[in-house]
Amino acid sequence: MIVVTGATGNVGRALLRTLAADGHSVTAVARHIQNSDIPADIPADIPAGVRAIAADLGVPTSLDSALTGAKSLFLLVAGDDPAGVLARAKAAGVTKVVLVSSQGVGTRPDGAYAHAARFERAVVASGLAYTILRSGGLDSNAFAWAEPIRAQRLAPAPFAEVGLPFVDPEDVAAVAAAALTEDGHDGATYVLTGPAPTTPRQRAAAIGEAIGAPVTFVEMTREEARAQMSQFMPPEVVEGTLSILGEPTPEEQTVSPDVERVLGRPALSFSAWAQRNAAAFR
Repeated sequence: MIVVTGATGNVGRALLRTLAADGHSVTAVARHIQNSDIPADIPADIPAGVRAIAADLGVPTSLDSALTGAKSLFLLVAGDDPAGVLARAKAAGVTKVVLVSSQGVGTRPDGAYAHAARFERAVVASGLAYTILRSGGLDSNAFAWAEPIRAQRLAPAPFAEVGLPFVDPEDVAAVAAAALTEDGHDGATYVLTGPAPTTPRQRAAAIGEAIGAPVTFVEMTREEARAQMSQFMPPEVVEGTLSILGEPTPEEQTVSPDVERVLGRPALSFSAWAQRNAAAFR
């Protein structure tokens, strides 16, 4: 049994599909999900045959029923007690954990990424076999443009010409599936990026191509972006995100070979992501 936390997120949904299609026994865990073992009662984005259980990583004891019979755990950076979560997993018989973390742990270990760094340290100290996935920015962050593109064909963002190699959630999920089900990944830390840096202006144009209609990029000031992001992010995360988006380090702009190394194929492009998700922007 493989337990997937964050099962209704962009990476989690893709991981569930991959594991279920390959015939693995899977339990989907999220804070807002209907408790049921009956396929007809499971939300539509949970594949048939996958057990769905509501639990909160912020409350490690809530995971006990989901962890029963599990051997592997896909873990998000969520909650404040990673050691508690890992202790419950180990007590339940879990032997392997795959943590999806952030590239910022390696490039900016203080400040906004101290929380993720604490999860990484807890995983390493857990005594379990582990793989750490340091993900770059996700292509799916562009869903923030869905409403303005649908309504006005506008894509607002700061730092129009700063390129970063954003990664497709499908690639993060595929690497996670490999680490969960194959040998040879124990103790590894993989940095996951897309195949090339793209700028916000280029990403807006790619969405326009995908929907067959021009999308106008609107450059925001740093202050405007800070005000918008502060509505749903803590201040330290806002500042850390703005720093990466606006003043990335050379390492943050470098394409990592790890997706291709693990999967044996190139990482998926942002244009491919936009084509696959065009309906969200029409």
